Amino acid sequence: MAFTFHHIKTRSSFRETYLRIAEDNDSLIAPAHRWGAFFGLFGLGSDEFFLVTTGNTSSVHSTLQGIESIETVRSIELEPTARPTTDTRLTREGLYVFRFFGVLNKDVERIVNLSAEAWTFFEKSDEYQAEPQGLFCEADRTKAKGLMLLVTWYDGLNSWQISRRPPPEAAANFQERATLTYFTKPFATRLLS
Repeated sequence: MAFTFHHIKTRSSFRETYLRIAEDNDSLIAPAHRWGAFFGLFGLGSDEFFLVTTGNTSSVHSTLQGIESIETVRSIELEPTARPTTDTRLTREGLYVFRFFGVLNKDVERIVNLSAEAWTFFEKSDEYQAEPQGLFCEADRTKAKGLMLLVTWYDGLNSWQISRRPPPEAAANFQERATLTYFTKPFATRLLS
């Protein structure tokens, strides 16, 4: 499965541009389709949104650049790792946190294994509701350094805050994962429907 992350900055409010992309069941970006589109709660301006496309995404970047209401588009071609296992569009309401990790590409597999193992405990907590939706690496890992993207669903900000103290079985893996990253940058978003 191929995924592409697009950070879109519009010339005014993001909503008009998003509606143009989403109309007629995403016909503008076909043969690709939308995995999700997200507006910012924290970290994104009112003139920005994230779009994650899947399928045949090769022409989406140039299509988006051709939309008059879009000022800039930054796109990253991604490869799913432990999740997602399908390219089904996201539909669940709630908080979606996008967390970018700067990594050495040689450590990607270790980070994936640590994350997948930690999730078996992280997701079972009775104190909060959270579910990682996707852990992606860059499609091109020929350079020494790269990016990973973790997209996690929470039922709200309270769950996100409480989950900063995950179960001990998950915390150890998350701590080791942190030692394998040289920066992180999170964004709090909500899914556009």
